[in-house]
Amino acid sequence: MSAFDVFGHALNDYLIGNDDTELILHNSYGDLEHMPVSVFFREPEDFTELERLAIDQCQGRTLDIGAGTGAITVVIQEKLDVAALELSRDACDIAGHLGVKDVINENIWKFSGQSFDTLFMIMNGLGIAGKLRYLEPFLIHLRTLLRPGGQILLDSSDLTYMHPDFKSAPELGEISYQYEYKGQKDPWFNWLYVGEKVLNQYALKAGLKMEILYRSNDDQYLARLTPQG
Repeated sequence: MSAFDVFGHALNDYLIGNDDTELILHNSYGDLEHMPVSVFFREPEDFTELERLAIDQCQGRTLDIGAGTGAITVVIQEKLDVAALELSRDACDIAGHLGVKDVINENIWKFSGQSFDTLFMIMNGLGIAGKLRYLEPFLIHLRTLLRPGGQILLDSSDLTYMHPDFKSAPELGEISYQYEYKGQKDPWFNWLYVGEKVLNQYALKAGLKMEILYRSNDDQYLARLTPQG
């Protein structure tokens, strides 16, 4: 099966009423995990404190990167002009079905030609960078999508709290995942987690300055990046 078919199949099964739908999540660091698909269909009252704060910080024309089914996009849409950018075709179709007005089926690495006041990357959105070595070029690419005075809102985590084998080396935040559903598997994909200090270092290299807006008790944080100068 091609990329995201399994993910999309699970989303569609949930949408038609299978409320207990789960994705099996293979990973490169430990035991299998089970992810309830309901997380992609949450209502505003189910959002975390970090997510609510991030939504409140949005301003101007906004791009929700990795928007999934648009659960957060539709809330931002109530007050701002927002587009949902998502790689999964099925997720894009569902986002449109659920009321997102502007849906873009595209890979963020290839996306260009538009500019925004806010780039919104929540639910460990920085993970899209994939590998630490790609973080600086990824941030530089995001800068090209910002209007003057624009901002990037993103969250990530320091994984040292999560597993006793994780040490201080930043590359240990590089994790590989694979979705499985009903015996079918999507291709493996890379996801990046970085602590505040590492993100600050790479942001500065990319010409961005960082402000921490929120920290949770499990080392997750919300950051705002803005162009230097």
